[in-house]
Amino acid sequence: MIDFNWTEITVLAVLAMILFGPEKLPEFARKAARVIAHLRKIGNDARGQLRAELGPEWDNVRLSDLNPKNFVARHLLSAEEKDDLLAIRDEFRSVGAEATEGLGGVREGIEGARSESRAAAHPGPDAAGADAGGTAAAQPDPASSEPLRVIAYDPEAT
Repeated sequence: MIDFNWTEITVLAVLAMILFGPEKLPEFARKAARVIAHLRKIGNDARGQLRAELGPEWDNVRLSDLNPKNFVARHLLSAEEKDDLLAIRDEFRSVGAEATEGLGGVREGIEGARSESRAAAHPGPDAAGADAGGTAAAQPDPASSEPLRVIAYDPEAT
């Protein structure tokens, strides 16, 4: 169904007044009402004829029932099965939310480990200075402290 709010109706009324003028507007409104009534009559007649042809078992069928999702839910599932499916859906959603939260914690841990490994591999000027005796401190080998690698996961590749 067409959904108009009051501002749109007001704008359309003002435009009609400007386009058709106050003399022809009532006549035009009557003709538009007749056309709409005629179209409704045609639609109702077609619906009645279709129900008469299909028989009494199709009397309570609505257009929304033709959607396969609604059809299966209405005709194949009992109320118990619907409740079970909704409970399973809610459980999966909660597990998904927990997994997302856990993944956020893992990401924070990986970022923290990366920053620690970067700091160990590339110490600042204070840490790389000479020791108390004036000799240079031993530098860690960058090859031995590899940063953590994140392996990309493609769910469509499995």
